Amino acid sequence: MARRGPHEGSIYERGDGRWAAVLHVGYRNGRRVRKAFYGATRAEVATKLVQAHRDLLTGVAPSNERLTLAAFLEGWLPDVAPTLRPRTHTRYVELVNRHVIPTLGRTPLARLTPQQVQALLNAKLTEGLAPATVVYIRAVLRRALTYAVRWGNVPRNVAALVDPPRVIRREVHALSPSEARALLDVVRGDRLEALYAVALAVGLREGEAFALRWEDIDLDAGTVTIRHALLRMKGRVELVEPKTARSRRTIALPDLIVAVLRAHHTRQLEERLAAGPLWEDWRLVFTTIVGTPLHRSDVLRRLHRHCAAAGLAPMRFHDLRHACASLLLAQGVHPRVVMETLGHSTIGLTMDVYSHVLPALQREAAERMDTVLTPPG
Repeated sequence: MARRGPHEGSIYERGDGRWAAVLHVGYRNGRRVRKAFYGATRAEVATKLVQAHRDLLTGVAPSNERLTLAAFLEGWLPDVAPTLRPRTHTRYVELVNRHVIPTLGRTPLARLTPQQVQALLNAKLTEGLAPATVVYIRAVLRRALTYAVRWGNVPRNVAALVDPPRVIRREVHALSPSEARALLDVVRGDRLEALYAVALAVGLREGEAFALRWEDIDLDAGTVTIRHALLRMKGRVELVEPKTARSRRTIALPDLIVAVLRAHHTRQLEERLAAGPLWEDWRLVFTTIVGTPLHRSDVLRRLHRHCAAAGLAPMRFHDLRHACASLLLAQGVHPRVVMETLGHSTIGLTMDVYSHVLPALQREAAERMDTVLTPPG
């Protein structure tokens, strides 16, 4: 009888009645390395042996059936950290440890199914988690399993086979031109007048506005260049790269805003003199009275007071960005220009977020078409 080849494997019944298969998968330090598979029946282990042999021939390492999802994720999170912002990585760790591992952590990675992932998402929705958070959980798991596929741990990404829950987009609060002017009237003379005015006029994200340095602003040319975002995490403050490649941008400033910034620069010099040795020179445009970076909670409290004084509903700082985009689109500014001003990654994102402005623009377009097509009478 001919002997089996070195990579054909063998199947046998164990003393306890279970079946096992052994496959020679290569050499390590001059010694033969074998991979074992186990099952309740001969057919089960034969199937595993055939799959492992196929993987071996195609260059895919046989999966480790003992590797649990928890063990994989705990190894993956440090590996992926250099590719993420610190705050994003912290969020990944939080979601994995709080929601994924307690439910699915003991499941062997190779046996994880789409049904199990779907059940996890459904359970989290039932627990009352916001749909957006559940979508994020799926996104993190999907990204992790992408690496598992790439590294040969599993043949497919089961999280990619599961549909995320539907997220109802939060209605954007858009200021009318008269409301925007009312807010600017109220903040006039406030030490952070320029912060609110810049955010409203050019739609900066909160972190971008807080990270602005004087070298980022050219008052003579009337431009501002976004180079950083301010990040607070675990008591530390640092300037980091903008959110996306398109977030790094140069924006033209309205003359009104240039004048406000000049007055702000003078006010800051006066505060610096008053602070004396207490002043910390971060070179930031918007600071506390001793030169340190602003804290979002303080800025938000002041904004709420200004909104009340202007007869407006309380707003988030981010609503100033929404207001900027809505006002620009309503004035007929091309969506592409709005996209570049806001630093959106695609024009589709701009039009999706600000679709509430489209009906008025469509009506204006129809009226203009009437003018073009109506015969002179």
